[in-house]
Amino acid sequence: MVAYFLYLSLFQLMKFFRSKFIKWVMALAIVTLVALFCCYQKVASSAAAYMYTEVASVPYNKVALLLGTSKNTSTGNSNLYFKYRIDAAVELYKAGKIKYIIASGDNSRKEYSEPEDMKQALVERGIPDSVIFLDYAGFRTFDSIIRCKEIFGQDSFIIISQAFHNERAIYIARQNGLAAIGFNAEDVTKRYGFRTKLREVLARAKVMLDVHLLATKPKFGGEKVLLP
Repeated sequence: MVAYFLYLSLFQLMKFFRSKFIKWVMALAIVTLVALFCCYQKVASSAAAYMYTEVASVPYNKVALLLGTSKNTSTGNSNLYFKYRIDAAVELYKAGKIKYIIASGDNSRKEYSEPEDMKQALVERGIPDSVIFLDYAGFRTFDSIIRCKEIFGQDSFIIISQAFHNERAIYIARQNGLAAIGFNAEDVTKRYGFRTKLREVLARAKVMLDVHLLATKPKFGGEKVLLP
């Protein structure tokens, strides 16, 4: 009998804690989702006034910052994000909206160089080699933006990427006192870019930490590069 009551007491106690645990997990999940949503919307609303989709309406800037991505997907196919960003950069240059292009991307492995791939693609499309500058330490968007100021000396520039990416880049720039605007490259289909858009949700939350809490700095510095 004593063993039965002891078992019953332990069962009720476990049930109680299990119920509390589930409630705490659910509460934490709701708070996290709300926080992610708020971060996402904050970035979007803050950047909305500085986004352009038509070349004719883009104000002239001396420099465009072309944000990097891989030339090919993991399956070996052409990466449409890459292709459309190159298209946008070429369009701006040939319309006389920019004079120089800083191609900023990941070059963390010897056999992988986003800046070099972007430069090659731009030159193949008729952009003079002399107007293209490479930032090999643009390992992430935050680094590319801050290095554009600290290494290349630019306080005002046009960011070239897809709209969702431009929103985050503009937010970083504006929060650091830079007069950046964004020219939106063509986006990809929802199915093609689902995982990228999902990562963007987390990336925007990270931006809030980088900008407002952690005082994050670029991974690498380096010698300053003077544009003509």
